[in-house]
Amino acid sequence: MGNADLRDLAAIEDVAYDDLEGSVVAVDAHNWLYRYLTTTVKFTRDSAYTTADGEEVANLIGVVQGLPKFLEHDVTPVFVFDGGVTDLKEAEVEKRREQREQYEKELEAAREEGDAARVATLDSRTQRLTDTIIETTRGLLERLDVPVVDAPAEGEAQAARMARSGVVDYAGTEDYDALLFGSPLTLRGLTASGDPECMDLDATLADHGLTWEQLVDVGILCGTDFNEGVTGIGPKTAVKAITEHGDIWGVFEARGVAVENADRVRDLFLNPPVNEDVTFDTDIDPDLSAAREYVVGEWGVAGDEVERGFERIEDATVQAGLDRWT
Repeated sequence: MGNADLRDLAAIEDVAYDDLEGSVVAVDAHNWLYRYLTTTVKFTRDSAYTTADGEEVANLIGVVQGLPKFLEHDVTPVFVFDGGVTDLKEAEVEKRREQREQYEKELEAAREEGDAARVATLDSRTQRLTDTIIETTRGLLERLDVPVVDAPAEGEAQAARMARSGVVDYAGTEDYDALLFGSPLTLRGLTASGDPECMDLDATLADHGLTWEQLVDVGILCGTDFNEGVTGIGPKTAVKAITEHGDIWGVFEARGVAVENADRVRDLFLNPPVNEDVTFDTDIDPDLSAAREYVVGEWGVAGDEVERGFERIEDATVQAGLDRWT
């Protein structure tokens, strides 16, 4: 579930980046990008990522600073971009929009008051993935020769299916919904400074004596990005109820409750719209000159904010090339 309820149930262990060497990770691009975008805006001067036309492209700094960690550990990221948003998520999208509008009002007040710390915090909370941010991110990834996959709907669902089918070794996202989408192994904390953690679906199911379908039912009872949960039912109560009554329909009947569109939400997790036939090249050979020109020359990002990242990308890919010949 998009909220953190499932963390109380998920089997999660820390994993060292060194142990991920040679792995391929389907990264939920919007999720990964948003975290770098908000962090960059919060801790980087505005002029470093604002074009002469007033366009903000802090995402370009985030990509250049975030990508090296994968490459330095011989981990290949495959960035999976969202397609259309299901109508079941409209309520969640609207809630987030209202929250952002409230933050924007608070941001305006903080600027009038000259509260720099509050401005930095609220500026990060009002960020959204605009068309320009998505397009420029894709443009930079293309020049860096980093593989990209387009999902027909939820990028997280596509990443989970790629992991489930063995096309990649892991899905990469911060959202716990990856478990409900059936990702066997999911890496969280890919934008953190330290090592990530790994959520294990099979271990989670074994810990609670559940099937995947029953875990989805637990998620629906608690609430997901696609539905409101049942009042008074948390993760542990949901597991107990599903274990006792078999599935969500048995819980509804026994408790006299219901969840709107429960059948559709259940099917969305178990059979999401995904592209089953994805191909990509894991041999990354970046055109660093073109990438630098794109970021600094074409979009006017401050060179001092990205040069170290470009150097790390170059060092990592050169070393990878040498390793292939030894």
